[in-house]
Amino acid sequence: MKRLTQYAHGGGCACKIPPGELEDVVAGLTTAPAEPNAELIIGLDTGDDAAVVRLQDDLATVATADFFTPVVDDPYDWGRIAAANALSDVYAVGGRPLVAVNLLAWPREVLPFDLAREVLRGGLDVASEAGCHVGGGHSVDDPEPKYGMAVTGIADPSRLLRNDTGKPGTPLSLTKPLGLGILNNRHKATGEVFPHAVATMVELNRDASAAALDAGAVCATDVTGFGLLGHLYKMARASGVTAVVDAAAVPYLDGARESLRDGYVSGGTRRNLDWVAPHTDFGRAGEEDRLLLADAQTSGGLLVAGEVPGAPVIGELIPAAGHPLVVR
Repeated sequence: MKRLTQYAHGGGCACKIPPGELEDVVAGLTTAPAEPNAELIIGLDTGDDAAVVRLQDDLATVATADFFTPVVDDPYDWGRIAAANALSDVYAVGGRPLVAVNLLAWPREVLPFDLAREVLRGGLDVASEAGCHVGGGHSVDDPEPKYGMAVTGIADPSRLLRNDTGKPGTPLSLTKPLGLGILNNRHKATGEVFPHAVATMVELNRDASAAALDAGAVCATDVTGFGLLGHLYKMARASGVTAVVDAAAVPYLDGARESLRDGYVSGGTRRNLDWVAPHTDFGRAGEEDRLLLADAQTSGGLLVAGEVPGAPVIGELIPAAGHPLVVR
């Protein structure tokens, strides 16, 4: 079977445009229409996970899109991972997905369409698990394969999870272990398969989102291509607080630390670390822990300001004090 990851310059969310460069591109692009049809209550301002528009007092619509290059060689698994990742943005703001459309780029003269069908089948199966319709989509002929979804959902405007509502004195919970980027990078380089990493990536953040809302949380984000530190920095900056991470409390997938020591670190992870380093007090944290905390995740878990049953507490939010991020 053709190795899909060999047709991509990067893999999964590690192929994202670096966060610092992206912020420069979108800076100032927040002009509202002269006569809006509805109220935008989560938009571009704080780089949150999805757009949310209030339709009526108790109903909002959620809109997002996410796609990326192959993160694993198995086309069905890639489809499942990409769909779970796209749906995650809806769960990250406290919403429920209703309908998705496929986004597919395919090198039609290089890779057979039976592989593309498996990718789409994987996406359909995960969307079905989420109770989300798939209503078609869009495809283009592209030298590099890419797949994902644009997803529309609904939410209660009074029960949203935002990245700008963190309060001092609130614990930080993480609902999936880190290390996905490192293991995916090893898979791309060697072909070695990590079933536990695939299982983590295809797991929906649906239950974690519901648990966070039930626990009274109002602040959350999902951990994807910008790494734990990148997404936490955005949360701390938007909320006007300092986030403290207890490095020893952060969970990692089996084999992640060993793979890091073997040199399997993506360029996206190093760019993440470069971006957050000026804003972080790393204390005595060494290079290994810094890279792990900045590891570019694909379809990672939720980072919640609040305690989520069953999820480890990895730190806390405190009043703004010097750096937005502190690692201890």
